[in-house]
Amino acid sequence: MKTIQAVTYPVHFQNKAYQELSNLIETNNYSTLFILVDENTLEHCYPKFIPNLETDKRIELIEIESGEINKNLETCVGVWNAITELGGDRKSLMITLGGGVITDLGGFVASCFKRGIDFINIPTTLLSMVDASVGGKTGVDLGVLKNQIGLFANPEMVIVDTDYLTTVSKREIKSGTAEILKYGITYDLKLFKEIKNSKELDINKLIHRSVSIKNEVVLQDPKEQGLRKILNFGHTLGHAIESFYLESEDKENLTHGEAIAIGMVCECFMSSKLLGFPSEKVSEVKEVVLSIYNKTNLLKEDFSAIMEMLKHDKKNVNGQVNFVLLNDYEDYKIDCKVPEELIIESMEFYNS
Repeated sequence: MKTIQAVTYPVHFQNKAYQELSNLIETNNYSTLFILVDENTLEHCYPKFIPNLETDKRIELIEIESGEINKNLETCVGVWNAITELGGDRKSLMITLGGGVITDLGGFVASCFKRGIDFINIPTTLLSMVDASVGGKTGVDLGVLKNQIGLFANPEMVIVDTDYLTTVSKREIKSGTAEILKYGITYDLKLFKEIKNSKELDINKLIHRSVSIKNEVVLQDPKEQGLRKILNFGHTLGHAIESFYLESEDKENLTHGEAIAIGMVCECFMSSKLLGFPSEKVSEVKEVVLSIYNKTNLLKEDFSAIMEMLKHDKKNVNGQVNFVLLNDYEDYKIDCKVPEELIIESMEFYNS
């Protein structure tokens, strides 16, 4: 697959990527390589990665606990302390080997340590390959509130090797598929139709096109002033639902993709009521989502708590919740205000 050139860094694919990584390490003469993993990527991905790393530089492993619940400042402090104790300096390199939690948190840690050291993202889940590792967003959660603390910082390189997908569950593959659906609905309808109509998906092709789309958007709007906001489709309500389930002790957590899929159905419904998005296309999106994801029953008694989570969305301005809605497929409108009763009605529609 052809290398994609982002603003200041390349996204390399498959085996070619590791030679490029070795060249970069040699060229920049890094002092120490810190590889950030969790217990899952240490067991399943590190053994695949390390034979491809050709270097005589000192390598130090730093392991954190997996899961969104650990994507917080406390974990960052632990990693900063570990880097310090292991003799990290401004010529150190951070390599993040993992899913979205690892790439988001690792990029943030690297960007703040000694006012910034270089980092490289090696995503190992579909979600992180098509979204989290590309685009320059880093950060952590504040309690259950998603990505409240962070900054824009670009890696030196992103390596996408789909062999790592053999190490993740089908549920995680489905989680990443939600982001590909998002790109299809908002930007390139062929992607959406391919997922809808194909029994056997060409995952390499879908990943490459998804990264291309995200890169095209970010190149035009790196700091999310306009166009890049389309990448939030499904995420405004989806993040609130994800946060609510993360906080609820009596409910099983949803994956990011499961929550975003619900958000996309609901936001399509809102679009039909406010912007005239065709009702048959609302039904089509709902049908495709429910063909991939198990139905989540959003209880009416939970609606008020989900609405409370919405008030903390990082895209809010002056207390107003902003949605990305659709006039049609590939035709969006940003910064839409939606009445509370319509948001609730959209969740009832998802349930119906």
